[in-house]
Amino acid sequence: MKEKIKYHQDELVVLIKNRDQKAFSYLYDTYSKALFGIIYAIIGDYEETEVLTQNTFIKIWNSFDNYDSSKGRLFTWMINIARNAAIDFKRSKNNKNQNRNISNNVYELNELFTENFSSDTIGLIGVVEKLTSENLLLIQHAYYKGYTQQEISKELNIPLGTVKTKMRKALLILRELLKEKAQVQ
Repeated sequence: MKEKIKYHQDELVVLIKNRDQKAFSYLYDTYSKALFGIIYAIIGDYEETEVLTQNTFIKIWNSFDNYDSSKGRLFTWMINIARNAAIDFKRSKNNKNQNRNISNNVYELNELFTENFSSDTIGLIGVVEKLTSENLLLIQHAYYKGYTQQEISKELNIPLGTVKTKMRKALLILRELLKEKAQVQ
């Protein structure tokens, strides 16, 4: 049986920037299930998630020259592309009238769609779980559900200014927790 090739992130980035299709296939095989889980958590439709996952990888391929490793990890960059595509889809004209029936537990959904790859390679879930329940709720609504601050205000019945202040505080706390985690590693 042929042994599966594994790439280090820096090597993978160089190969894909050089348009290496085998490296991109590796990227797809390694990360597609995790991105599928993230997209599904936002839009909640299996078939649409499949289409958006494919479109996400097309966008990743076409815009790979925009990836800057000094600004963050490759997986984080790809998560943002997938998340933005899902949110854009959710907000599109075709979906404005649909119910916001998104699962509240993105962690369970992510586990459903990842087999051998842990989407928490940077330990983000563990860091996010250290937030207070109030801060965690804001982050979940903004990041995992794609709500705007105004939508969070309406959903949670909190004044918009309070949402903005608390969101900024939650993000500053997350930044400090991530710095601490990076220093430990």
